[in-house]
Amino acid sequence: MCRLLGILANERTNFHFALHAAPRSLASLSSQHPHGWGIAVFDAQQGWTVQKQPVRASECPHFFNASSTIQGELLLAHVRARTVGQSTLANTHPFWCDRWLFAHNGTITNTDFLRARTSPERLRCIQGQTDSELFFSYLLTRLDEAGVTAEPASERTDSALSSAVQEARSQPQFGACNFLLSDGEALYAHRFGRTLFVLERTPSDKVRVHRVSHETGASIDTPWSEHRQAILIASEEMTEEPWITVDERTLLRCDRLPQPRWRVL
Repeated sequence: MCRLLGILANERTNFHFALHAAPRSLASLSSQHPHGWGIAVFDAQQGWTVQKQPVRASECPHFFNASSTIQGELLLAHVRARTVGQSTLANTHPFWCDRWLFAHNGTITNTDFLRARTSPERLRCIQGQTDSELFFSYLLTRLDEAGVTAEPASERTDSALSSAVQEARSQPQFGACNFLLSDGEALYAHRFGRTLFVLERTPSDKVRVHRVSHETGASIDTPWSEHRQAILIASEEMTEEPWITVDERTLLRCDRLPQPRWRVL
């Protein structure tokens, strides 16, 4: 298994808390998911910044530096426990192609269907050996067929992705395919075969700048401006806040503008 984390915010944000300081941050979860980490951050002025390494996040100084310094309005992050493919940079999530970033949790067993349904052009672009990158190429094929790959996410994108995941889930013994997919403005989240949770944060909620963890007793500081709103999506409930369980077989769309919001497609 792997672990996913996606965050959208309405203002420039430092993601150190969720990546490194939270009770179940990606750094802490990497003790059971040691085969690579990846952080992709979208900044409205500069676009995507992607950093990743095929090593355990909690033991990697590059992860600590990236989690402490990178800022933006959208985060897509992943820690890997490998099932298919060795621990190499090419097999480390997230994967990036065109305007899209993708990370996956689960093991897809029916890869024959994916190869048969993925275009030769997209198959040629695959650089690693994972079922995850193959599934990403399948989704890109479906976006290509709908003519929306190069466009900002729209209702046509929603329709193409909804159709793609429904077709995949209908295949015999398909396997597990939780994923995050983003173009920087929208973030799609899908649950099938693994756990997934969503949390909304607003200026009026119960988030506190300084608090004490009931689990560890450690003091936790959460920088949070009086105007910031955010949506967090994660494989685990990372904090003691009111996370909502995403139902199985659900595809979510989260939009960053005009303010973070999420809905079921």
